Amino acid sequence: MKLLQIPTATLEQRIKEEMEINPALEEVDDYGTEEEEFFPNSPEDLETGAADEREEREDDYEDDPYESLIDNDIDISDYYADYEDDTASYKTRDDSYGADQEEDQRPVPAALGTTFHEHLMEQLGLLSLDERQHAIAAQIIGSIDEDGYLRRKIEALVDDLAFGQNVMTDEEEIEQILQKIQNFDPDGVAGRDLRECLLIQIRKKKTPNDHILNITEQLLENYFEEFAKKHYDKLLRNMGITNDDLKDAIDEVLKLNPRPGSVYVQSNQISNYIIPDFILQNNGGDLVLSLNSKNAPDLRISDTYKEMLREYSNSRNKSKSQKEAVMFIKQKIDSAKWFIDAIKQRQSTMMKTMEAILRYQYEYFLTGDEMQLNPMILKDIAEITGLDISTISRVSNSKYVQTEFGIFKLKDFFSESLQTDSGEEVSTREVKKILTDLIEGEDKSKPLSDEKLMLYLVEKGYNIARRTVAKYREQLDIPVARLRREL
Repeated sequence: MKLLQIPTATLEQRIKEEMEINPALEEVDDYGTEEEEFFPNSPEDLETGAADEREEREDDYEDDPYESLIDNDIDISDYYADYEDDTASYKTRDDSYGADQEEDQRPVPAALGTTFHEHLMEQLGLLSLDERQHAIAAQIIGSIDEDGYLRRKIEALVDDLAFGQNVMTDEEEIEQILQKIQNFDPDGVAGRDLRECLLIQIRKKKTPNDHILNITEQLLENYFEEFAKKHYDKLLRNMGITNDDLKDAIDEVLKLNPRPGSVYVQSNQISNYIIPDFILQNNGGDLVLSLNSKNAPDLRISDTYKEMLREYSNSRNKSKSQKEAVMFIKQKIDSAKWFIDAIKQRQSTMMKTMEAILRYQYEYFLTGDEMQLNPMILKDIAEITGLDISTISRVSNSKYVQTEFGIFKLKDFFSESLQTDSGEEVSTREVKKILTDLIEGEDKSKPLSDEKLMLYLVEKGYNIARRTVAKYREQLDIPVARLRREL
């Protein structure tokens, strides 16, 4: 299950880790593994062809040319000394090893360079502060998160300094030093919330005679809640400004950076690229499904370890230390065999799942038309493959397929059904696509309410309630009509 959840991007690293802890496992250097391909002309061909191919692969896995060596007894004292420590580390590894990595939460490697906090500390060195004030400023900077915000309460910082560094201070002194840090680069750093972050940036930009920036400052300082909720009529009335002034002020806010620290952090990070687990190609009307070759490493048992067993089996004098050594070798070989089988089972389960999804959504993969997507739930694929629903869930939640229309997560092809006026069942994804198109084409000065969106869908023949429209809109991360309004 753990190997099944590992995405292709980290499978290679996981294999390397296993080879480091188990010297009996090795990767063939000149394997030239070919991608597994199927050329179905129809969903029916896919079903029969894939089953035949899978059966052939499973038969290949059964061969075990060194099985007979496992129960035999080598003079391997040299190897025993080298690998003695590995036995404990491998055998005593906790059963939950890798649990924290199941969702691939490994840290993104950072490029060499100055970090965000180092950048702030460098600027701190330019201030004229005594040792005590420097300690307070350093504590503030250390409490700034990677987005550039100081989310720790001032009163909490007073306690941090008192108990952690034996520096006695008060909230007023911290506020004074905080204002100095808020003048650091990048603009907006050390704001305690979004409003203060934006205000810091505007105040650095504005001049006494800049009419629009003065309005923008007033807007953020006194009417931030109304601005956030897009109560434009109320803003025009309370601020006594024109519609054009408000529009220009909003444009100025949109130029600001709501996460001042993120740009600096992102510049020091290596981008994460999606590596597809499956490749799906349209070859003249025939869909060709294959595993990404990175998912099919050619692993084997080390010839050295197998030879060590053979030598031991031919040895006439078998000492106690040699017998203990051969137990170690057997354990390593068994572990290597288990890992190879687990990788093969991973490949088989992935292909079986993707084949079923391809068969279920065949027309979509041929055309790329979302209107061709069939309603499909985990249970449907579980019944086709004979796998458990939880297994299908693990595969669909963490695997990607590359198509001629783009790269998609498998879970994107799952959706519930909705009935039309004609009694036909359609995918809810089809309805969401229409909903998205309606909102994208609406008049932004008068955005469509959920009620109006419902009426449009009903006119198109979809039986849908207003609350269902609201649910789909939220799932699409589309805000309510009032928050979509633009001047």
